[in-house]
Amino acid sequence: MHGNDLNMTKCEVYQVQESKKIEKQWRTITWESQKRAELMDSIQVYKPIINSVSQVRVLLIGPVGAGKSSFFNSVFRGHVTSQAIAGCSSTSLTTQFRTYSIKAGREGKPLPIILCDTMGLEESTGAELDIDDISSILKGHVPDRYQFNPSAPLHSEAHNYQTSPGYKEKIHCVTYVFDACKISIMPKKMEEKLDAIRRKVNLMGIPQLILLTKVDEACPLVKEDVKNVYKSIYIKEMMQEVSERLGVPLSCVVPVKNYSEELELNPDCDILLLSAVIQMLRFADNYFDELSDHICILYLYLYLCNK
Repeated sequence: MHGNDLNMTKCEVYQVQESKKIEKQWRTITWESQKRAELMDSIQVYKPIINSVSQVRVLLIGPVGAGKSSFFNSVFRGHVTSQAIAGCSSTSLTTQFRTYSIKAGREGKPLPIILCDTMGLEESTGAELDIDDISSILKGHVPDRYQFNPSAPLHSEAHNYQTSPGYKEKIHCVTYVFDACKISIMPKKMEEKLDAIRRKVNLMGIPQLILLTKVDEACPLVKEDVKNVYKSIYIKEMMQEVSERLGVPLSCVVPVKNYSEELELNPDCDILLLSAVIQMLRFADNYFDELSDHICILYLYLYLCNK
């Protein structure tokens, strides 16, 4: 059973083993309140190298219930919020294309990053985001609050279709969001859909990142203390598995703990979340570097042609 598919085709029994822990973190991360402040400052002062772009646009893609909408509900807020609709459901709670400009606190200025939310992917066909809609989103043709229609993707003749998007409307980084508890039971059909999306994103030269959510639910060690996330052998194995199944380097996989039951923010959770945002900005920089090179080559070509 996965997403909205409630037909059980087989049943596998797993023996729950005690979570194993290594003494030294296998990935370097600092768990201090000062680090949280440094990460926030780094994000606040970030500026894309392309003059026409003031905010990085990151598209979140993932199965239903993976935690896409929950991811950005509390980053930089100072308290737990629900700006995006998030919760437990067998079908996607997100039915519109939404763009969220994150602010540094209630009265803060917009940060240089926009998180774009979409319908969750489902194993069955006809009830999810169409891959043609994803292509339109990547190219900047889809406006905020566009209502998805799984049976009919957005076409160029639609009244709200953005015909000539600039670089600021395009997607600069794609982030796949996965529930750490469900990596091992990801259906083959879901894997095939993700592979088709990944190949399309690759053709457009857009950097790709993976967020592994709900790591506290997947591992008792992390539930006990978030700082154990890079000491947990199980979490590392899950990160390696999703890396292999999606064909991306392990360095592109980032674990996070979303806020779900808490009423107040946790500094350690924030460090994981903010570290993920930093990675998104770094990946977007790769996109802008490539774009800048292409622009320079184009200008050089035009100069030589007119000489």
